[in-house]
Amino acid sequence: MAHYFKFRTVSDIAAASAGLGLELRFADDLSPLFQAVQFGPFRVGNAFCVQPMEGCDGTLDGAPGDLALRRYERFGAGGAKLIWGEAAAVTEEGRANPRQLLINQATAPGLEKMLRVCRQAHRDAIGDDADLLIGLQLTHSGRYSHRKPLIAVHDPILAPRMAIDLTAPLVDDDYLKRLVDHYVRAAKTAHQIGYQFVDVKQCHRYLLSELLAATTRPGPYGGPLENRTRLAREIIAGIRAEVPGLMIATRMNVYDGIPYRKNTDSNLGEPCPHELPLTCAWGTNPNDPGEPDLTEPIAWIREMANLGVALVNVSMGSPYATPHVIRPFEYPPPDGYETPEHPLIGVARHFRLTAQIQQAFPDLPIVGSGYSYLQEFMIPAGAANVRDGRCTFVGIGRATLAQPDFVRQLAEHGKLDRKRICRTFSYCTALMRSKHNEMGQYATGCPPFDKEVYGPIWEEAKR
Repeated sequence: MAHYFKFRTVSDIAAASAGLGLELRFADDLSPLFQAVQFGPFRVGNAFCVQPMEGCDGTLDGAPGDLALRRYERFGAGGAKLIWGEAAAVTEEGRANPRQLLINQATAPGLEKMLRVCRQAHRDAIGDDADLLIGLQLTHSGRYSHRKPLIAVHDPILAPRMAIDLTAPLVDDDYLKRLVDHYVRAAKTAHQIGYQFVDVKQCHRYLLSELLAATTRPGPYGGPLENRTRLAREIIAGIRAEVPGLMIATRMNVYDGIPYRKNTDSNLGEPCPHELPLTCAWGTNPNDPGEPDLTEPIAWIREMANLGVALVNVSMGSPYATPHVIRPFEYPPPDGYETPEHPLIGVARHFRLTAQIQQAFPDLPIVGSGYSYLQEFMIPAGAANVRDGRCTFVGIGRATLAQPDFVRQLAEHGKLDRKRICRTFSYCTALMRSKHNEMGQYATGCPPFDKEVYGPIWEEAKR
């Protein structure tokens, strides 16, 4: 494989990005990252966001396990002031794996403990938690539900890659309609136990994300944009009506692209066979899969803002079908393909599309993604993006598993701990894909830099 990350200085990585014709910006002044962000009634103490990183470490009934509590304790003590809690399924059949969190009255005490542990750790390490904002992501996994795929629309490109029959029945309209009550009930529970916002998750080709691209689905949830956004719109309106004190956010794909597969000769990722124009790719030029088209995503964000959505986390791609798009990497997971593009291209795509969304909605807080590949240079890149109005918050995902106290490191030392910087080795992804134990799912974390806990798990998963 090609090893792309050979950068020693900001000048090195800036020169490489310029040589690729990319616009990556870097700043020496990190102060924009430590300025408070005010929106609505909320004052968030800095511009760092811990992205929703699923640990696959819940109990079989959907409550947080000991490793989940440990993770959120570490996140709380880490110094970021926006902690975007991970996916919690709103129905049992909508869980992506048997250890994914589930939100209902039975799991509420565990989810409340997870929140309480996170806040207490923040108070112990940082002091005041009045400017700490913590939410929870509400999800239904759709075609990626682990018990059986619950398919909203037949995707002629993705279905063969997943060995799904294009004649398999779709989830019916009545099932989708009933989900509104499940989401509203989940939001009520989250509010009762103290979460300040819920994320109506619309990313990575899970159910609500897939409906955004359901142009070929018949009936009230497919076809024109009004229909494809109907379920999410009804969920958002229902939460606003029933839980008016709860802030609503969304993590949303703005670009799907098309599925990739491993070339058997080169191991590089290559586009799956497809015909043009595309029929199932949101935010994508139907005649050019590599070209984003933000027309519909911007229109939908505008409508969501009018409905009361107050915070948007921009994402793209799918961890299963386009990992190089969602999280540019140096090393693929064992079951993945080598990156088909220089990872800096993927980073620049994240930054460019996030900037276009932020510039279209200058008063709406936008969380940007795609930073972890940059390693220590993600901090000057984030500072430049915030400084230039290209995002409001810098969202850090995988790198928080390697160095959960990264914000404290910056505040106290002016730089990250180089011995604990995520190198995008994809161990965390490999653990997420490992299912061969008695629980049907291994917990995920960072074996290289959290060896005491995840080293033994990694060794067992390898066997």
